[in-house]
Amino acid sequence: MLKSVKAIISTDGEVHLNEPLQLSHVCRAIVTILDDDMDVIDTALLSEEALAKDWNRPEEDEAWSHLQKAL
Repeated sequence: MLKSVKAIISTDGEVHLNEPLQLSHVCRAIVTILDDDMDVIDTALLSEEALAKDWNRPEEDEAWSHLQKAL
């Protein structure tokens, strides 16, 4: 099971989850430290709709169809 949970990590390393998390057993985790400059992520999310208009065209599907056949 892969699950992502938002959290805040204090300067002394304490992890505070933003939402409750219930697990049926002990699990391993990987912590990724994100830069405080969330503008980069926000910009990517805001760009998604504009990029989708270009990417979701029949011409794009045709251009990349050779990669889909390999699956």
